[in-house]
Amino acid sequence: MILLESMNAGLAGLGAGVAAIGAGIGVGRIGGSALEAMARQPEMSGDLRANMIVAAALVEGVALFAVIVCLLVTFS
Repeated sequence: MILLESMNAGLAGLGAGVAAIGAGIGVGRIGGSALEAMARQPEMSGDLRANMIVAAALVEGVALFAVIVCLLVTFS
């Protein structure tokens, strides 16, 4: 029983790390794509920047939710 609890805590920690790495990759791709789009159409940079910020905030929100769930599993 103790082994199963420690394994759950380890897997929850691994899940939190994967969520953080996934969010970093997602925000990086959003930023890169937005910069590429701004380079192609500079007149649309204001709209692209606003959409990029909203998308990055959503990605970070999902990552925060995943980390909180992993922490709840760890300490439950």
